Formats: sequence, C-alpha cells, structure tokens
Amino acid sequence: MCTADPCDTLLIMPTTRLDLGRIRAARPDIDPVFRDTPLYECDPLGRALGCTVSVKLETANPVRSFKGRGTELVASLLAGQGGTAAVCASAGNLGQALAWSGGRRGLDVTVVASRRAPATKLDRIRALGAELELVDGDFEAARERAGQIARQRGIRLVEDSLDLETCEGAATIGLELANGTPAFDAVLIALGGGALATGVGHALKLLAPDVEVICVQPAGAPAMTRSWHERRIVTTASTDTIADGVAGRFPIPAVLDDLLTVADDAVLVTEASIVAGMRLLLEHAGLVVEPSAALGVAAVLENRDRFAGRHVATVICGSNVDLDAYHRWIGT
Repeated sequence: MCTADPCDTLLIMPTTRLDLGRIRAARPDIDPVFRDTPLYECDPLGRALGCTVSVKLETANPVRSFKGRGTELVASLLAGQGGTAAVCASAGNLGQALAWSGGRRGLDVTVVASRRAPATKLDRIRALGAELELVDGDFEAARERAGQIARQRGIRLVEDSLDLETCEGAATIGLELANGTPAFDAVLIALGGGALATGVGHALKLLAPDVEVICVQPAGAPAMTRSWHERRIVTTASTDTIADGVAGRFPIPAVLDDLLTVADDAVLVTEASIVAGMRLLLEHAGLVVEPSAALGVAAVLENRDRFAGRHVATVICGSNVDLDAYHRWIGT
C-alpha cells in the first residue's frame, strides 16, 4: 500500500479514458464537503463477516451519496465555459447531486427520472430546485428522454459514467483509499453504470496495484457484470432488484473498456444477500444505507471463504432510501 506520495512508484499504467493528473488537479474543484470522507476499520462488522472490514463512508454530505464528487466537476467546468443549463437522467442520486452542484453555480438543472424511482429521491431533487420530469418505464427510458431535452434546448447533457467528470470525480475516492490507513488488500465497489468502479479502480491500479478491485452487482440487474465476463456488451430486457441505483440495462461500450482494464473481478449477488447486508450495516456499523451501498457486504456474505482472513474495504456509496421500504426489507 502506498502512503505519502503513491505517484512516486507507479507499477502499472492502465490504459483508460481517465488521467491521474487530471484527477489530482480536479480535487480543488470539488467542494470540501464531499472530499476526504471517513475511512475506518469497523470491528463489529468484521467479526460478523469473518474478515477485517474497512468502511469508506460516502454518505455524510448534502446529497447523501458519492455522486457529488462528479457533479462538482461537471458544474464547475460548465459554469466556467459560460454554460447556463444542464440535463441528466437519474435513478435519484445523480439528479440530487447535479441539482446541488448546479444550483450553487447558477445553472438551471433538469432531471429526468422514472416514475418508479423512490419517492424520497424524487422529493429531494425537487427540494434542491431542479426541474423534474417523470417518464414511464425504467432508467433507460429516462436516459432517452434526457437526450431529447438536451437536443431540443441546446443544453449540456450529463451522462453518468460516459462523461469523464463523473468517473474522475469518483476516482478521487480511489486517491483517498490509496493514501489512507488502515491498509487493505481488496476493495468491493458497487457496479451500475460504472463511474464509481472505473474511477476507483483506475486510481488503485496506478497507486496501489496489489489491491484486488472487485465489482459487485445485483443478480437482478446483471448487464455490466455479464459484459465484463464476456468482454462484450450484453444487454438485458429488464431489471428486477431493490438496488435501483445500479439497475441499468445497456452498458456503455467506452465504460466497459475502462472496466475491463481496471477490475479484477465482477460478481453478482442475490436480493436476500443485499437485504442481509443492509441489516448488518445497521446492526454492526450503525449505518442506514440504500441497497446499492450494501453490495460489498453482500459479496462477502455469499463467499465467506474467499475473504476469510483478508482485509477488505467497501465503499458505502449512498443512503438515500425510503424509510418505509427500508423497514420492510430489514424487518424492523
């Protein structure tokens, strides 16, 4: 594990769209409220899982998810270029983050979301001042409509995972993991569109190449994981998971190329394991999280032998959860 200046001993140079120099230079453009988030060893959780577990907490910020790191870069660049408006499709977290970052820079933000998205996330998007348009269908329908709005209005379309700012913003988490203590030998990352996994993975492969980068996705939304294993784009007709934040059906080719370079493995987990992971995070870490944030814990639950005796870090990526649904899932 590198400590003071990991850049001094680069062992691997992953060829991706991302750039370590840009990632480092971008940190000042990200509001400090999103940076240098807690990284700590959680002994009770580790005892429950049979391994040493460190938690990287990305929920203690105004939008309760890691997405603000990327939207800070998007909004800063757009405002600096004289832009006045942006639109995105969102399952909920990106929309909140873009509304927060854009609003602070005087940008008009439009968010397109599925009517099926959690009401808590939709209410928060409205409260942050964004124009919210709801569509029938799932996230892919929202993504198509956001593209239409961008073309009609001539405004910036923010595409999560495709836009480098979203990936390189997430990559600043990887910088902090590589510089942090305690050391660990594997990192478990929620996999949806790929911004978090490719960003964190890129930074770690450069700065801490011995760390195993493991991506985790619900079995009910397996498109990116299947694509990673088959090394080609694999789409699905539908999704069926409570982890709405990672429930995409159409992987982006450029993002898959990056993921193939930086990920050591991609695994699928069941809904039961996701719920069990949420319960363990509440009981042993005092954390109320959305399903996507429990994917790392779910991966350990499903393969305890693989992680026994190891030190793993898991990125707690979001806590925007409907409390009624949460209570139903975890049985409280």
